[in-house]
Amino acid sequence: MTEHFLDDRPSVDDDRGPDPGYDGDQEDLAARHSLRRVDGMRTELEDITEVEYRQLRLERVVLVSVWTSGTQQDADHAMSELKLLAETAGSEVLAGLVQRRSHVDPATYIGRGKVEEVAEVVHATGADTVICDGELEPAQLRNLEDRVKVKVVDRTALILDIFAQHAKSAEGKAQVELAQLQYLKQRLRGWGGNLSRQAGGRAAGGAGIGGRGPGETKIETDRRRIHTRIAQLRRKLREMDSTREGKRAERRRNQVPSVAIVGYTNAGKSSLLNRLTGAGVLVENALFATLDPTTRRSETTDGRVFTLTDTVGFVRHLPHDLVEAFRSTLEESAQADLLLHVVDASDPDPEGQIDAVRTVLGEIGASEVPELLVLNKADAADETTILTLRANHPDALVVSARTGSGVEELRTTVHGRLPTPEIRVTALIPYERGDLVDRLHRTAVIDQLEHTGEGTLVTARVRADLADELAAFTRG
Repeated sequence: MTEHFLDDRPSVDDDRGPDPGYDGDQEDLAARHSLRRVDGMRTELEDITEVEYRQLRLERVVLVSVWTSGTQQDADHAMSELKLLAETAGSEVLAGLVQRRSHVDPATYIGRGKVEEVAEVVHATGADTVICDGELEPAQLRNLEDRVKVKVVDRTALILDIFAQHAKSAEGKAQVELAQLQYLKQRLRGWGGNLSRQAGGRAAGGAGIGGRGPGETKIETDRRRIHTRIAQLRRKLREMDSTREGKRAERRRNQVPSVAIVGYTNAGKSSLLNRLTGAGVLVENALFATLDPTTRRSETTDGRVFTLTDTVGFVRHLPHDLVEAFRSTLEESAQADLLLHVVDASDPDPEGQIDAVRTVLGEIGASEVPELLVLNKADAADETTILTLRANHPDALVVSARTGSGVEELRTTVHGRLPTPEIRVTALIPYERGDLVDRLHRTAVIDQLEHTGEGTLVTARVRADLADELAAFTRG
């Protein structure tokens, strides 16, 4: 991805002209008044009437980002991630433009002067969409579209589109549609004569008698239909959530410990689940390949049963509407006994991934769940990066889901971190109570077991409820 500066001179039209009394840090000053380019992208937009529901098929795209804080390296990482998101949505990146500002422009995101430069790049490259690295206000979207003359998409709409492409289950599709409608209802926009169905006299363009009267504008109709659809989706998701909660309750009744695999998108969570359990779930080198959680049964070396759940990946600035829509799915993490926090150690900014994931975990109430940090993709990571991460996170484990390196150590550590029964009992269980012996094998730590003429003599560490049921058969 090549970069070059479009213009090293301050733009006379820019909202924030250079301070004439400022004479230091010339590199920052040059960056403040410049845009940068990246080759590659394409988008085709299809407007569906009624609710103006926007389905993006990105084809030729220009990326635009405002660098307000952090280092140059942070800005480059953010642009690289935006490029990956756009390519995941099916696009060709033609150019990437970055502007240094103290804050985004409230009217046009990048300031009036730079909007003209972006429009020139769009015209020169033949792009049909501009993607901005941030969640734009409705007014910013409208102003940019009016000035660059092509469709403008923000980071939130881009992520929503990727989720829509990857959702496979009925629940996943409903969650994505809910998030999209929540986003769109604040951004409805009329186009030409499609804006209003109300009319009146000369002010209505000469519609005159017969054209006046009470009526909804097109946007009001669209908004009402969106609210109706949102209510329907919420009812449907509540019904689906009751089914999911029933399964959780069954596991809690049987006291089956649960482990949730969480982490940044494309960190290798599904590969790790497959390596640990042979689950056979989809593994793809793409962002947000997994949207529907997969739960698999596993056993510890001493025979205790537990579950492993692969969850949806996180990303920096995950749209709030998505977090809300996927809350029931994300609660798999909040209700787990242990979190396997998988990190892509080969990523340019693994610490940024860790911070982003922990931020989302805090939003869904999972920050207090015990966490085991897993540094994945060790086969592709730089040795210095691994050493730095190990120094910053001494308890982390280094693995490679692709080669299997470190997986056995991880498995042993997970087994040791699961909650263990604490009440020690010795019981002679009659053979007709094979159900109790089965529960012992699934949930207890068995120290000794012997089949006698009177029944099964067992010494084990069990949970309180099972100890109560065994009380009638306990010895000494």
